[in-house]
Parts: sequence; C-alpha cells; structure tokens
Amino acid sequence: MTRATNEAKPREDTRPRFARRLSTRLFALTVVAVMGAEVLVFVPSIARFRLDWLQSKLETVSVATLMADFAEGGLLLSPDQESELLHALDARLIAIRRPGSTELLARAPDLVSVDEQVDLTKESRIDSVLAAFDTLLSHRPRTIRLVGAIGDGTMTGEIVFDEAPLRRAMLVNSRNILLLSLGIASFTGLLVFGAISLFLLRPIRSLTRALVRFGADPEDPSLILRPSGRSDELGIAERELAGMQGVLADTLRQQRRLADLGLAVSKINHDLRNILASAQLISDRLADVPDAQVQRFTPVLIRSLDRALHYTQSVLAYGRAAESRPVRRLTLLHRLVEDVFETQLVTPEQRIELVNGVDPKIEADLDPEQFFRALSNLVRNAVQALEGESGDAIVRRIAIFAEAPGDGLLRLVIEDTGPGLGPAARDHLFQAFRGSTRAGGTGLGLAIVAEIVKAHGGQIRLGASTTPGARFEIQLPGALPAPSGNS
Repeated sequence: MTRATNEAKPREDTRPRFARRLSTRLFALTVVAVMGAEVLVFVPSIARFRLDWLQSKLETVSVATLMADFAEGGLLLSPDQESELLHALDARLIAIRRPGSTELLARAPDLVSVDEQVDLTKESRIDSVLAAFDTLLSHRPRTIRLVGAIGDGTMTGEIVFDEAPLRRAMLVNSRNILLLSLGIASFTGLLVFGAISLFLLRPIRSLTRALVRFGADPEDPSLILRPSGRSDELGIAERELAGMQGVLADTLRQQRRLADLGLAVSKINHDLRNILASAQLISDRLADVPDAQVQRFTPVLIRSLDRALHYTQSVLAYGRAAESRPVRRLTLLHRLVEDVFETQLVTPEQRIELVNGVDPKIEADLDPEQFFRALSNLVRNAVQALEGESGDAIVRRIAIFAEAPGDGLLRLVIEDTGPGLGPAARDHLFQAFRGSTRAGGTGLGLAIVAEIVKAHGGQIRLGASTTPGARFEIQLPGALPAPSGNS
C-alpha cells in the first residue's frame, strides 16, 4: 500500500473559477429571482402609468371648459386663441360633450384622421396592459383620440394628441423601474449572498478543504476534521464526516499492518515449508520404529505434516492466505471428525471429553482438507477455552453433531461447555484481528472458518445454547447426496 503524498494544494483545489463558485451562482440566482419578481410588478405598473397619464391628459380638457364659459352669447374662440389653447394642452383637437350637445373648442387645421381611439370608460385591465405594451413597442408616429369622463362626471371630454409624448414618458418610467429593480436586486443579492456565505458556504468550503487535505494523506490523524460544534445539519455533517474519517484512518492503518504482516508471513512461510519437509522425512522413518505408542501416533503426525506442508505451499502459490475453490468429494463425516479430535492430542490430565455425535453413515459432499481445517479451528478454540477452567467438578465437553433436515441440507453443530463468548467477541465475530474469543488471540481461526464455509455456499452463525458455552451452527445446502437420518 503506497502512502499518498501531501503535495496537493488544497486552496487551489477548493477554490474553483469565479464563474463556477457556488457563491457566484447564488448571487446570480438571487438577482434573477428579484428581477423576475420586478417583471411581474412592472406589467401592471406600466399599465397603471399609462392610464394615469391619459387621465391627467383628459383632465386638461376641464381647463378648456373655463375658456368656453367665457365665450358667452355664442362667442367663438379666434384662430389664434385656438392655436394657443392647442399648444398649451399639446393637443390637436379639444371637444366637450354635455347632455344634449357637443361643443368643439379647438381643432388644428392639419388634422385629417386619427390612428387609434381610446375610450377610458370601456377599457378593461387586460386591454390596458395590451395597449401599454403596444405603445412601448410602436415605432411609427400615431395620433390618438381619447374619450373619457371629466369634471363631476356629467361631461365627457374628447382630445386628440400625438402618441410620441406618451411613449417617451412610458420609456422614461420603464427605465426608472429597471434601474430601481437592478438596485433592489443587487442589494438583496448581496444581503442573501453575505448571509448564506457566512452560515452555509464558508462551512461547506471548510468541509471541502478538510476532505482534500485528508484525501492527500488519509492515514494522518492530525488531518481529521475537527467539528465546529454547530447544532444544525452542517454540524451533523461535520461530526459524521469526522467519525467516518477516523474509522477510515484506522482501517487504512490496519490494512497497512496486515500488508506488512502478510509479507512477513510469506517470508516465514517459505522457511517453514523447508522445515516441514525435513520433519516429514523424519516422520516417515518413525513408521519403522517397532514401539506401539510410536506406531499409534505416527500416522496422525504424518497426516498433520502433510496438511501443513500443503497449506504452506498454497500460501506461497497465491501470495496471500486465501482459500482456493473447494475440491468436493464424498467424505465420511464421522471419520473426518475423528481425525480432527485425534490431532488435538488432548491428554487425560486435561479431562476434556470429545463427543463425536455424527452418524457414521453420513456421506457429505465437501472438501475434506478445507473442512478439516475449519473444524480444527473450532475445536481448538473450544479446547483452549476449557483449559482455562479450573475445578474438578466442572464439566469439560466438546461435541459435534450432524443434522439432515432434508433437501440435501447438512447442519453441523459444534458446542462446548466452556465460559462462552463475551460481548466484544460477539460484536466482531468472524472478523480477523477483531473477533478473538480469548485474550491475546487474533481471531484468524474463526475468520478462516467463515471463509471456508462461505466457499462451500454455506453459512455459519453463533447459535443459542441452553447451557453455558459456545454453540456454532454450520449450514451447507446441497452437501448431502440423499436425505440421511439425524444422528
């Protein structure tokens, strides 16, 4: 496992280009949102401005009625007076309608026709909005004839004028609204940006820098994020990230130690194979010794050395302690359990009872070498647990049973009367270096058992025992060629 270098520049990695920063996008989004709201306000606003302008234009006709009141006895305005009146009101025609009569006050000589007619008494709100945008978007000069109530509402005023002054006033008003909207949007965007940058973006940037620094050297505990103590969602994220970084750092350090351990084991394993080969040659010669005890234990010793030599060769071949695919053969399970018990070399002084409860007729389809190692690990753990028990009245028993519920399923039960497993061992059962069942153990034995059972397509679990001690249950689907009776 190679160690990551710490040559990265976290500030450059965590500070993207200005256009790609969250803060820039947030500011732009805020401005766009405020401008969109201002557009919604602008539509009725410009329509109201047009109506107010037209209404004020129409009210100027009331001024002209005063001049009409001076024209007593049918006295009409002179052409010069009409011209001055039209110029003062910026109009082309002025007329007043009274109940029962219509009075023309002034008219420009060059007025021939009008382009648009506007009757404020009949115009709806939608018509007003459409007419406002029609005026804004029109580029040709037009003449407008405007009709509406004036005074106390008993008279109707009529005025004809050029549309250009109205359009200029609406453009100026639109520009003012646009500038005001931009100012409001910018100010609001800055406020929102400042608040979110302080309470959101800055902590996120800190998290990003911490991730980049930790990624450069994840085994350095000093690079683990220190939570700020916030109580909101970001505070939870900081605490969870710090915890995850701690677990990851511990895991990486453990993996490094395992890699170093694997290299050391491979070197030791190479020399151990040569030693086992020499021991195998010597054990072969022991078979010629006529002593009865030697003749009894020599076959067991030879088989154990053969298995050890085969396993060390497998470790060297694969470069790691991994299980190869099982080579399944029909195996007498009862005899396999007997071999396991014989290799434990339990002495009478230990007073440990080994019970082989497997039916001698059961033939299981499995890899005998791998399952020999699996059962040996379980039995060895049980023997070590019972050796720590003192007292002549204590029952020391290790039993292995086989059950065949049907459909080719084989269930093996390995139980003992030892002290059982503690909470720490239960929480990390079958995990190497964490699931040890005794003080000073490595937990490799149970991890190997779990790997072998899994390679056979089975499962192993810690079963519930009615008596003190540990009870392991192994289930192997399809291990029985035909249903067999229980032991």
